[in-house]
Amino acid sequence: MSESFPATSALDEELARAELYGLLARLWYAAPDAELLAAFQVAPTEAPAAGAFLEEPWRQLVGVARGLDAAAVRDEYDALFGGIGKPDVYLFGSHYLSGFLNDKPLARLRGDLDRLGLAREQAVSETEDHVACLFEVMRYLIAGEDVAVANLTQQQAFFATHVQPWMPAMCDAVAQHPKAHFYGALSALTRAFAEVEAQGFDMLD
Repeated sequence: MSESFPATSALDEELARAELYGLLARLWYAAPDAELLAAFQVAPTEAPAAGAFLEEPWRQLVGVARGLDAAAVRDEYDALFGGIGKPDVYLFGSHYLSGFLNDKPLARLRGDLDRLGLAREQAVSETEDHVACLFEVMRYLIAGEDVAVANLTQQQAFFATHVQPWMPAMCDAVAQHPKAHFYGALSALTRAFAEVEAQGFDMLD
């Protein structure tokens, strides 16, 4: 998972997209450690990728992060997404697409990942439909060196099938949780970025 902050140059738009996907993946996968959280203290507050639409949610996230320590964010992550049994908020696409974990949407995702030549790392316990895993796939489809896989056509198809249909519902669930502070701000940035991505892909049609 990437722990670097997004590039801001308009000349590096594709790199900025990939890095923002990487940062979002890292933050949804686990609470930021002290080092990553400290990076928010010096993070720029201008838009992390081309498009002013992202500037305000990014500024809000940076502001919230600067007021919290790593222990507080870790406790928030555990309260929202952890615990024994059913979490307060699910981070898995199949839950939002079908109402069940490990259901048909996950099987379809695994088939598509297989066609792309991608597979879950053995050390990762979460299923492939975890939001962090999906964002890592998007990062690869943008920044990967194999142009037969890493291209706009594959990005558009993967995003439209496996990300766009359920991302607003997840962001709503996080934002509405009374204990969501850092992750409430992260959900707002995630929603805004997903909207920018959707609009960009629509322009390709």
